[in-house]
Amino acid sequence: MHAHKSEICANGQVKRQQNFTCVPPPANVSRAVAKRLRHLRIYNAASNALVSDVEVWKDRAILATLFGGWYASNIAFNLYNKQVLSAFPHPLTMTTLQFGIGSVLAVSMWVSGVVKRPDISFQAVQGLLPLAIVHTLGNVLTNISLGAVSVSFTHTIKAMEPFFSVLLSAIFLGDIPSLPVLLTLFPIVGGVALASMSEASFNWLGFATAMGSNLTFQSRNVLSKKMMLKKEGMDNITMFSIMTVASFFLLLPFSLLMDGWKFTPAYLASAGLLEPNTIIQQACLAGLCFHTYQQVSYMILQRVTPVTHSIGNSVKRVIVIAAAVVFFSTPMSTQNAAGTALALGGVFAYSQVKRWQRKKKEAQMKVMSTESGSNKNNQNVVILDATVYCD
Repeated sequence: MHAHKSEICANGQVKRQQNFTCVPPPANVSRAVAKRLRHLRIYNAASNALVSDVEVWKDRAILATLFGGWYASNIAFNLYNKQVLSAFPHPLTMTTLQFGIGSVLAVSMWVSGVVKRPDISFQAVQGLLPLAIVHTLGNVLTNISLGAVSVSFTHTIKAMEPFFSVLLSAIFLGDIPSLPVLLTLFPIVGGVALASMSEASFNWLGFATAMGSNLTFQSRNVLSKKMMLKKEGMDNITMFSIMTVASFFLLLPFSLLMDGWKFTPAYLASAGLLEPNTIIQQACLAGLCFHTYQQVSYMILQRVTPVTHSIGNSVKRVIVIAAAVVFFSTPMSTQNAAGTALALGGVFAYSQVKRWQRKKKEAQMKVMSTESGSNKNNQNVVILDATVYCD
């Protein structure tokens, strides 16, 4: 007979494992020996079940720690970054510094052997170059927006990422969105419009650059999906690290040409800043948190589905907005708060619809595999909604 979870076979086997067949003791075994065997099986099965439970709780604890680190480092980045950009309004220099710190961390992990050094082909480098360009541009635009308007307003505008994702996927990938997906875009667009009309710190530079960052980041996602870079054997963490190094070298000449090298204690003191060393420390911490939160984000993505990761990103944006409002005492009118809540609610609904569509697609593939008798050949098939990046 076949056993299922939390049942016990007639011969005493504990059925905490996946389905297995209960085999009665051989006929020539004495009753005493059979009893000992039954007790031994119970003990072994219970021990395996206990180990399995411990592993499950261990994985959950690790995942919870990673989510906590993701949220904490992202909040810290936004708070430190806003303080630095308010005192030193040079987003090109700050973005270059953040990429530079990330590059040092990435190379250090490769050299020390903590992370396997990537071995990529010239073709892969060529494929990564367009991604690195839009990655660089997206982060520059984000920092310009953070310097021009409040942190909460920048992140409210960036809640429109699903809109650009759907638009670009339809144009370049031929991925026509379903009606439920389209319906979730209305509260996102309407919420951002409502919040923009009552935003105290509103200006067109901050609004336009936040919208531009949405466009560039979602272009990066579409490009990565179109190029299918994963065939080169790179995981998301390796891809992000390489893009960070490439972005630093791409942006450094423009930063020096536009800003010069002004981020020194002497220059900051001459600009009237009373505590230049504090600004430099905050800038370095922002760079450290910038690399940390994106690195941890990809570590989470290796443990959960892209849709679950997207929902986590939506929650993260809510927490960042709330933390920034409290920390900077940002004034928010009722209309502004309602618009922000509406937009974030739309993002959450979008994530739920995508999750439902993913499950439906997986179920259809299982049915097709069963009907064709090719379960054995398709057991390693993985459904990817899209390559997920976090900003």
